[in-house]
Amino acid sequence: MKIILASQSPRRREILKKIVPEFEIIVSDADEHLTPGLTKKELVIDVSYQKAKDVFDKTSGDRIVIGSDTMVIKNDKIYGKPKSEENAKNLIKELLSGDGTHEVYNGISIIVEKSGKIQRFDRFDSAKVYFNDITDEEIDKWIATGKAMDKAGAYAMQEEFGVFVDKIDGNYSAVVGLSMPKVYEIIKQFI
Repeated sequence: MKIILASQSPRRREILKKIVPEFEIIVSDADEHLTPGLTKKELVIDVSYQKAKDVFDKTSGDRIVIGSDTMVIKNDKIYGKPKSEENAKNLIKELLSGDGTHEVYNGISIIVEKSGKIQRFDRFDSAKVYFNDITDEEIDKWIATGKAMDKAGAYAMQEEFGVFVDKIDGNYSAVVGLSMPKVYEIIKQFI
């Protein structure tokens, strides 16, 4: 059975390699719109589905297509990828405000076609992330690496920024971008 990851994220690729050694990568061209009226949990799953469906529709045969999305949320606000270095700094400072905690939601949508039968599986995972104090100089140094610009919330705990993460309550791989246990739970029945 062919496995396809609908993402260009190197982090998702690394996580999926721990589950299955061989898979294809086809980057989704979905516009990733946020459907009005959905809860944050429903939104992250919906965007994951948009990615998986886009790639599923471009491929054929027996296959497993995995779409995933990650949202950083604090005080009911979604923190996406920064639009500029100044925006990245502001995002991190907002996430530090108050008690320095926020949530990370990971949505997974997997579409499987086997012998002409199509099945859709959606999963959700989340974690609470606690930051230590960070100085403006440390934020600037992180942003100067260039690694903040393609990440929701402008940070990556698996990179140098990890020194500022005090702890997480929840699944580490979900925070990084692909909940390993949720993906394995689904695809193990097909591989």
